[in-house]
Amino acid sequence: MTNTVRWGVLGAANFALNHMAPAIHAAKGADFAALATSDPAKAEGFKAFQPNLKVHSSYEALLADPDIDAVYIPLPNHLHVDWTIKALEAGKHVLCEKPIAMNAGEFDRLIAARDKAGLLAAEAFMIVHHPQFARARDLVQGGAIGALRHVDATFTYNNAGDVTNIRNRPETGGGGLPDIGVYTFGSTRFVTGQEPVAVPYANITYENGVDTFVQMAADFPAFTYSAVISMRLFNRQSVTFHGDKGVLTLTCPFNAAVHDQAEIRLENADKVVTVERFPGVNHYVHQVQNFCASVRTGAAYPCPLEFSRGTQAMIDMTLAACPPK
Repeated sequence: MTNTVRWGVLGAANFALNHMAPAIHAAKGADFAALATSDPAKAEGFKAFQPNLKVHSSYEALLADPDIDAVYIPLPNHLHVDWTIKALEAGKHVLCEKPIAMNAGEFDRLIAARDKAGLLAAEAFMIVHHPQFARARDLVQGGAIGALRHVDATFTYNNAGDVTNIRNRPETGGGGLPDIGVYTFGSTRFVTGQEPVAVPYANITYENGVDTFVQMAADFPAFTYSAVISMRLFNRQSVTFHGDKGVLTLTCPFNAAVHDQAEIRLENADKVVTVERFPGVNHYVHQVQNFCASVRTGAAYPCPLEFSRGTQAMIDMTLAACPPK
Protein backbone atom coordinates (compact mmCIF):
# COMPACT_ATOMS: atom_id res chain seq x y z
CA MET A 1 0.00 0.00 0.00
CA THR A 2 1.10 3.53 -0.73
CA ASN A 3 1.10 6.23 1.93
CA THR A 4 -2.35 7.20 0.69
CA VAL A 5 -5.35 5.05 1.64
CA ARG A 6 -7.69 4.79 -1.33
CA TRP A 7 -11.35 4.83 -0.25
CA GLY A 8 -14.59 3.61 -1.71
CA VAL A 9 -18.09 4.41 -0.40
CA LEU A 10 -20.88 1.82 -0.48
CA GLY A 11 -24.03 3.73 -1.37
CA ALA A 12 -24.87 7.34 -2.18
CA ALA A 13 -26.46 8.18 1.17
CA ASN A 14 -27.09 11.84 1.96
CA PHE A 15 -24.89 11.63 5.04
CA ALA A 16 -22.05 10.30 2.90
CA LEU A 17 -22.58 13.11 0.39
CA ASN A 18 -22.79 15.90 2.94
CA HIS A 19 -20.27 14.78 5.55
CA MET A 20 -18.16 11.65 5.17
CA ALA A 21 -17.21 11.69 1.50
CA PRO A 22 -16.07 15.34 1.73
CA ALA A 23 -14.17 14.42 4.91
CA ILE A 24 -12.40 11.55 3.15
CA HIS A 25 -11.60 13.91 0.28
CA ALA A 26 -10.20 16.53 2.68
CA ALA A 27 -8.29 14.20 5.00
CA LYS A 28 -4.52 13.92 4.78
CA GLY A 29 -3.39 10.50 3.63
CA ALA A 30 -6.77 9.63 2.12
CA ASP A 31 -8.10 9.53 -1.43
CA PHE A 32 -11.83 9.37 -2.11
CA ALA A 33 -11.53 7.20 -5.21
CA ALA A 34 -14.75 5.26 -5.79
CA LEU A 35 -18.49 5.17 -5.13
CA ALA A 36 -20.95 2.31 -5.53
CA THR A 37 -24.47 3.24 -6.61
CA SER A 38 -26.94 1.75 -9.07
CA ASP A 39 -28.21 5.24 -9.90
CA PRO A 40 -25.65 7.29 -11.88
CA ALA A 41 -27.57 10.49 -11.11
CA LYS A 42 -26.80 10.07 -7.42
CA ALA A 43 -23.09 10.13 -8.18
CA GLU A 44 -23.20 13.66 -9.60
CA GLY A 45 -23.18 15.35 -6.20
CA PHE A 46 -20.04 13.44 -5.26
CA LYS A 47 -18.37 14.27 -8.57
CA ALA A 48 -18.90 17.96 -7.84
CA PHE A 49 -15.95 17.84 -5.43
CA GLN A 50 -14.22 14.73 -6.83
CA PRO A 51 -14.44 14.90 -10.65
CA ASN A 52 -12.19 11.84 -11.13
CA LEU A 53 -14.43 9.59 -9.02
CA LYS A 54 -14.80 6.02 -10.24
CA VAL A 55 -18.44 4.90 -10.06
CA HIS A 56 -19.36 1.22 -9.69
CA SER A 57 -22.90 0.03 -10.35
CA SER A 58 -22.91 -2.43 -7.44
CA TYR A 59 -21.42 -2.85 -3.98
CA GLU A 60 -19.87 -6.13 -5.08
CA ALA A 61 -18.07 -4.43 -7.97
CA LEU A 62 -16.53 -1.86 -5.65
CA LEU A 63 -15.38 -4.53 -3.21
CA ALA A 64 -13.75 -6.36 -6.12
CA ASP A 65 -11.84 -3.25 -7.21
CA PRO A 66 -8.13 -3.91 -6.54
CA ASP A 67 -7.41 -0.17 -6.41
CA ILE A 68 -9.51 0.32 -3.25
CA ASP A 69 -7.90 -0.15 0.17
CA ALA A 70 -10.75 0.84 2.51
CA VAL A 71 -14.49 1.30 2.37
CA TYR A 72 -16.91 3.50 4.24
CA ILE A 73 -20.37 1.97 4.76
CA PRO A 74 -23.35 4.35 5.29
CA LEU A 75 -26.04 1.75 4.57
CA PRO A 76 -29.17 1.25 6.72
CA ASN A 77 -28.39 -0.18 10.15
CA HIS A 78 -29.63 -3.73 9.53
CA LEU A 79 -27.13 -4.16 6.68
CA HIS A 80 -24.01 -3.09 8.56
CA VAL A 81 -22.79 -6.41 9.94
CA ASP A 82 -23.11 -8.39 6.71
CA TRP A 83 -21.52 -5.77 4.47
CA THR A 84 -18.71 -5.11 6.93
CA ILE A 85 -17.88 -8.81 6.89
CA LYS A 86 -18.15 -8.97 3.09
CA ALA A 87 -15.75 -6.03 2.79
CA LEU A 88 -13.25 -7.62 5.17
CA GLU A 89 -13.44 -10.88 3.24
CA ALA A 90 -12.72 -8.88 0.07
CA GLY A 91 -9.54 -7.54 1.66
CA LYS A 92 -10.77 -4.04 2.49
CA HIS A 93 -10.41 -2.09 5.72
CA VAL A 94 -13.83 -0.93 6.92
CA LEU A 95 -15.24 2.17 8.57
CA CYS A 96 -18.95 1.53 9.09
CA GLU A 97 -21.62 3.94 10.25
CA LYS A 98 -23.02 3.55 13.72
CA PRO A 99 -24.55 1.44 15.01
CA ILE A 100 -22.29 -1.11 13.36
CA ALA A 101 -24.40 -3.89 14.93
CA MET A 102 -27.93 -4.22 16.29
CA ASN A 103 -26.99 -6.09 19.46
CA ALA A 104 -23.80 -6.82 21.37
CA GLY A 105 -23.76 -10.48 20.36
CA GLU A 106 -23.27 -9.55 16.70
CA PHE A 107 -19.87 -8.10 17.56
CA ASP A 108 -18.52 -11.64 17.96
CA ARG A 109 -18.89 -12.14 14.20
CA LEU A 110 -17.37 -8.76 13.42
CA ILE A 111 -14.37 -9.21 15.68
CA ALA A 112 -13.76 -12.73 14.36
CA ALA A 113 -13.89 -11.49 10.76
CA ARG A 114 -11.59 -8.58 11.56
CA ASP A 115 -9.05 -10.82 13.24
CA LYS A 116 -9.17 -13.40 10.48
CA ALA A 117 -8.62 -10.75 7.80
CA GLY A 118 -5.91 -8.93 9.76
CA LEU A 119 -7.49 -5.63 8.73
CA LEU A 120 -8.94 -2.62 10.53
CA ALA A 121 -12.71 -2.56 11.02
CA ALA A 122 -14.36 0.09 13.16
CA GLU A 123 -17.59 1.91 13.87
CA ALA A 124 -17.75 5.52 12.68
CA PHE A 125 -18.03 6.98 16.19
CA MET A 126 -16.57 10.33 15.26
CA ILE A 127 -16.86 12.22 18.55
CA VAL A 128 -13.93 10.44 20.23
CA HIS A 129 -11.72 11.94 17.50
CA HIS A 130 -12.70 15.48 18.50
CA PRO A 131 -10.20 17.24 20.78
CA GLN A 132 -12.98 18.36 23.13
CA PHE A 133 -13.48 14.75 24.21
CA ALA A 134 -9.78 14.07 24.70
CA ARG A 135 -9.67 17.21 26.82
CA ALA A 136 -12.78 16.23 28.79
CA ARG A 137 -11.32 12.80 29.50
CA ASP A 138 -8.05 14.32 30.73
CA LEU A 139 -9.90 16.77 32.99
CA VAL A 140 -12.31 14.25 34.49
CA GLN A 141 -9.78 11.48 34.98
CA GLY A 142 -7.16 13.99 36.10
CA GLY A 143 -9.27 15.16 39.03
CA ALA A 144 -10.31 18.61 37.77
CA ILE A 145 -13.80 18.13 39.23
CA GLY A 146 -12.73 16.01 42.17
CA ALA A 147 -14.44 12.65 42.58
CA LEU A 148 -17.01 12.10 39.82
CA ARG A 149 -20.45 11.46 41.33
CA HIS A 150 -22.96 11.86 38.50
CA VAL A 151 -23.17 12.21 34.71
CA ASP A 152 -26.21 13.35 32.78
CA ALA A 153 -26.52 13.39 29.00
CA THR A 154 -29.16 14.61 26.57
CA PHE A 155 -29.47 14.21 22.81
CA THR A 156 -32.78 15.03 21.13
CA TYR A 157 -34.14 16.03 17.73
CA ASN A 158 -37.56 15.77 16.09
CA ASN A 159 -38.10 13.75 12.91
CA ALA A 160 -41.77 12.93 13.57
CA GLY A 161 -42.78 14.33 10.19
CA ASP A 162 -40.40 12.12 8.24
CA VAL A 163 -42.23 8.81 8.41
CA THR A 164 -40.16 7.18 5.64
CA ASN A 165 -36.87 7.95 7.41
CA ILE A 166 -34.94 4.73 8.14
CA ARG A 167 -34.72 5.85 11.79
CA ASN A 168 -38.52 5.56 12.03
CA ARG A 169 -38.67 2.10 10.46
CA PRO A 170 -38.13 -1.09 12.48
CA GLU A 171 -37.19 -3.16 9.41
CA THR A 172 -34.11 -0.97 8.83
CA GLY A 173 -32.93 -1.05 12.45
CA GLY A 174 -34.44 2.30 13.38
CA GLY A 175 -34.91 3.92 16.76
CA GLY A 176 -33.44 6.71 18.83
CA LEU A 177 -31.14 4.48 20.88
CA PRO A 178 -29.39 2.95 17.84
CA ASP A 179 -29.15 6.36 16.18
CA ILE A 180 -28.11 8.71 19.01
CA GLY A 181 -28.02 6.64 22.18
CA VAL A 182 -24.57 5.56 21.03
CA TYR A 183 -23.44 9.14 21.68
CA THR A 184 -24.99 9.68 25.11
CA PHE A 185 -23.74 6.29 26.29
CA GLY A 186 -20.43 6.07 24.41
CA SER A 187 -19.29 9.56 25.35
CA THR A 188 -19.68 8.79 29.05
CA ARG A 189 -17.80 5.49 28.74
CA PHE A 190 -15.01 7.19 26.78
CA VAL A 191 -14.51 10.11 29.17
CA THR A 192 -14.76 8.12 32.40
CA GLY A 193 -13.21 4.83 31.33
CA GLN A 194 -15.93 3.01 33.29
CA GLU A 195 -18.63 0.53 32.29
CA PRO A 196 -22.24 0.40 33.55
CA VAL A 197 -23.07 -2.32 36.03
CA ALA A 198 -26.89 -1.96 35.92
CA VAL A 199 -29.77 -0.07 34.30
CA PRO A 200 -32.32 0.02 37.14
CA TYR A 201 -34.75 2.35 35.36
CA ALA A 202 -35.88 3.02 31.81
CA ASN A 203 -39.00 4.73 30.49
CA ILE A 204 -39.27 4.13 26.75
CA THR A 205 -41.95 5.28 24.32
CA TYR A 206 -42.29 3.12 21.21
CA GLU A 207 -43.93 4.08 17.92
CA ASN A 208 -44.27 1.59 15.09
CA GLY A 209 -41.78 -0.74 16.78
CA VAL A 210 -38.98 1.80 17.31
CA ASP A 211 -38.04 3.77 20.40
CA THR A 212 -38.79 7.49 20.04
CA PHE A 213 -38.28 8.67 23.63
CA VAL A 214 -35.99 7.25 26.32
CA GLN A 215 -35.48 8.43 29.86
CA MET A 216 -33.13 6.13 31.76
CA ALA A 217 -30.80 5.76 34.71
CA ALA A 218 -27.71 3.61 35.10
CA ASP A 219 -25.25 2.71 37.81
CA PHE A 220 -21.51 2.84 37.13
CA PRO A 221 -18.89 1.64 39.63
CA ALA A 222 -18.12 5.16 40.93
CA PHE A 223 -21.04 7.35 39.79
CA THR A 224 -24.69 7.45 38.79
CA TYR A 225 -25.92 8.28 35.31
CA SER A 226 -29.07 9.63 33.69
CA ALA A 227 -29.97 10.33 30.07
CA VAL A 228 -32.73 11.52 27.77
CA ILE A 229 -32.67 10.37 24.15
CA SER A 230 -35.47 11.26 21.76
CA MET A 231 -36.46 11.61 18.12
CA ARG A 232 -39.59 13.56 19.10
CA LEU A 233 -38.23 16.60 20.99
CA PHE A 234 -36.69 19.90 19.94
CA ASN A 235 -32.95 19.82 19.26
CA ARG A 236 -30.87 19.67 22.42
CA GLN A 237 -27.56 18.11 23.34
CA SER A 238 -25.22 18.28 26.31
CA VAL A 239 -23.16 16.13 28.65
CA THR A 240 -22.38 17.15 32.23
CA PHE A 241 -19.84 15.51 34.53
CA HIS A 242 -20.62 16.42 38.14
CA GLY A 243 -17.95 15.93 40.77
CA ASP A 244 -17.64 16.85 44.44
CA LYS A 245 -15.28 19.72 43.58
CA GLY A 246 -16.51 20.93 40.22
CA VAL A 247 -18.74 20.56 37.18
CA LEU A 248 -17.65 20.00 33.59
CA THR A 249 -20.19 20.60 30.81
CA LEU A 250 -19.90 19.97 27.07
CA THR A 251 -22.45 22.26 25.44
CA CYS A 252 -22.17 20.84 21.91
CA PRO A 253 -20.75 17.36 22.32
CA PHE A 254 -22.18 15.48 19.36
CA ASN A 255 -22.78 17.71 16.30
CA ALA A 256 -19.90 20.10 16.72
CA ALA A 257 -20.05 23.12 14.39
CA VAL A 258 -23.59 22.12 13.35
CA HIS A 259 -25.70 22.24 16.52
CA ASP A 260 -23.36 24.84 18.02
CA GLN A 261 -19.68 25.53 18.59
CA ALA A 262 -17.84 22.84 20.53
CA GLU A 263 -17.22 24.18 24.01
CA ILE A 264 -16.15 22.88 27.42
CA ARG A 265 -17.21 24.78 30.54
CA LEU A 266 -15.42 23.97 33.81
CA GLU A 267 -16.55 25.39 37.14
CA ASN A 268 -14.45 24.57 40.21
CA ALA A 269 -14.88 24.88 43.96
CA ASP A 270 -13.44 28.41 43.95
CA LYS A 271 -16.30 29.45 41.65
CA VAL A 272 -13.85 30.02 38.83
CA VAL A 273 -15.35 29.29 35.42
CA THR A 274 -13.05 28.32 32.56
CA VAL A 275 -14.36 28.00 29.02
CA GLU A 276 -12.44 26.25 26.26
CA ARG A 277 -13.68 26.49 22.67
CA PHE A 278 -12.77 24.40 19.64
CA PRO A 279 -13.74 26.41 16.54
CA GLY A 280 -13.31 25.01 13.07
CA VAL A 281 -12.59 21.40 14.07
CA ASN A 282 -14.08 18.76 11.75
CA HIS A 283 -14.25 15.52 13.69
CA TYR A 284 -15.13 13.57 10.53
CA VAL A 285 -11.82 14.57 8.98
CA HIS A 286 -9.98 13.70 12.19
CA GLN A 287 -11.71 10.32 12.20
CA VAL A 288 -10.57 9.52 8.66
CA GLN A 289 -7.03 10.68 9.36
CA ASN A 290 -6.79 8.53 12.50
CA PHE A 291 -8.18 5.57 10.58
CA CYS A 292 -5.64 6.03 7.79
CA ALA A 293 -2.79 6.36 10.29
CA SER A 294 -3.81 3.08 11.93
CA VAL A 295 -4.02 1.36 8.55
CA ARG A 296 -0.57 2.58 7.51
CA THR A 297 1.32 2.13 10.78
CA GLY A 298 -0.68 -0.37 12.80
CA ALA A 299 -1.12 2.19 15.59
CA ALA A 300 -3.99 1.64 18.01
CA TYR A 301 -7.26 3.08 16.76
CA PRO A 302 -9.16 5.35 19.21
CA CYS A 303 -12.45 3.46 18.77
CA PRO A 304 -11.91 -0.29 18.24
CA LEU A 305 -14.77 -2.74 17.89
CA GLU A 306 -14.35 -3.76 21.51
CA PHE A 307 -15.21 -0.21 22.61
CA SER A 308 -18.26 -0.09 20.35
CA ARG A 309 -19.38 -3.45 21.73
CA GLY A 310 -19.51 -1.92 25.20
CA THR A 311 -21.79 0.89 24.04
CA GLN A 312 -24.09 -1.58 22.33
CA ALA A 313 -24.19 -3.67 25.50
CA MET A 314 -25.43 -0.59 27.39
CA ILE A 315 -28.11 -0.02 24.74
CA ASP A 316 -29.16 -3.67 25.10
CA MET A 317 -29.39 -3.25 28.88
CA THR A 318 -31.60 -0.18 28.46
CA LEU A 319 -33.96 -1.86 25.99
CA ALA A 320 -34.22 -4.89 28.27
CA ALA A 321 -35.24 -2.62 31.16
CA CYS A 322 -38.35 -1.44 29.27
CA PRO A 323 -39.28 -3.69 26.33
CA PRO A 324 -42.24 -2.93 24.03
CA LYS A 325 -45.60 -3.93 25.51
